[in-house]
Parts: sequence; structure tokens; C-alpha cells
Amino acid sequence: MKSSLPTKFVQGFRQLLKDALGSTDAASGKQLRKCIGVYGFYDYDGEPIYVGQTLESFGIRIGRHMTGQRSDTLAYRILDPFEVAEVEFWPTEDLRNDASKKAKIDAVEYSAYRWAIDHSKYGAILNEKIPPVSAIGGLPSSYRFNLVPENMREEREHPDVRIARRAETLARVSAVAHERGEVSPGLRRVIVIQAVRLADLAAARMAYAEGRVRPSPSAIDVNALVGNVLEESRVDDASDE
Repeated sequence: MKSSLPTKFVQGFRQLLKDALGSTDAASGKQLRKCIGVYGFYDYDGEPIYVGQTLESFGIRIGRHMTGQRSDTLAYRILDPFEVAEVEFWPTEDLRNDASKKAKIDAVEYSAYRWAIDHSKYGAILNEKIPPVSAIGGLPSSYRFNLVPENMREEREHPDVRIARRAETLARVSAVAHERGEVSPGLRRVIVIQAVRLADLAAARMAYAEGRVRPSPSAIDVNALVGNVLEESRVDDASDE
């Protein structure tokens, strides 16, 4: 049977995602899978790693992310689905029939993006494209879910497993840049940020093995390496006008 083809981890992950999408948005009374809005992914440390939006539905967009059917973030392997341990939804179903819903959801996405940056220990996440700069406002009520089967979490979050996955992701994204030659500055930035995430985790593992305190993420100055992504977003926004 095809249902038995995925590994037990993938089966458990998909079931938890299905349950999450089947939850009800209190504001609209709809299942989250049918709602539009903004979403965010977190890794095993609760570190925000990606923010996006959908005008289709969470069910369609998240499904594409997690099954590798998207043409951008998954094709480039910017976002490794095996690094995703939690998902958060900010439904904006009340805007579905709003004539200016795109601009309003852009504003929610930018607010969520800024929130993620502020709560990232690196001050950066793995978005290749920075959301359109908008006025920062309050975020709608959100729903956050764990996607990792508890009986498999210990193995999946083992540092050596995660180091190997990050190294593989970094190699594949770098290969895309090499093969295409001309890629966006955002993709170049993502390569650096992924390298920082890899270096931080590898350094923490080495410190643990040697009985030392884990180095602070601030030991790597991300802004010095990739520039101020928020300032860059203002420049990019101005160039689009």
C-alpha cells in the first residue's frame, strides 16, 4: 500500500500536520486548511526559520512546502522540511473578500517577519525574498503546533543528525548558485545564514564534547556578514517603485 511507503517519521509528521490543519480558526469558524493568511516555521530549538503568506489556503501552500512541490524555497532547498519542528498560523480569513486584501496580508506578513527577526538569535531567517515593507501592526491571533512525533524527537533533534542535514542543505543551495551563475542577492544571503546556522550548531556540539559552555550565537556577527536585512528591504522596496 502507498500509505506504508513513507517512513514512520514521515507518517507521524504528516498526521500531526493534518491534525494541525484540521483545527478550527475561532474567528472564522473554518478549518485552518481552508484559511488564508501568514505562516511561520520553527526548528527544533524553537528558532524561527521562515515566514510566508498564502492567498490560496494554508492546506495547499503548507502541503507544497512539506512535500517539495514548491518551485522556489524547496527547489533551492533553502528550507529543509526535516528542520521544521513547529508551524504557526496567523489566519486572515476576514480579509478574503477585501478589495485590498493583498496589501493588508503583506502588512501582516511583514509584521510576522519582523517579529521573527526580533526573536531570532541570529537576527535573520531563511527567507530569500524579504516581504514588502509595510507599517508594523499587531498580529492576529495565531495557532502554533508541534509537528514532530514525540517518540521520534530524540533521534531527529540529535545534533549530529541536524549538522548533517544543514551541511547537505548548504551544499545543495550552493550548488544551485554555482549552476545558475546569476542568482538573487537574497539567495546569496540565505547561503551565508545557513552557513552561520551550521557553524553555530557544530560549535555547540564540539563545546559539549569538550565539556565547555556552548558559544554564544553573538560570536558570529550576522549583520557584519550579510548586512542589515531590514535596511536592505527598504532599498529593495524603493527600487520597485
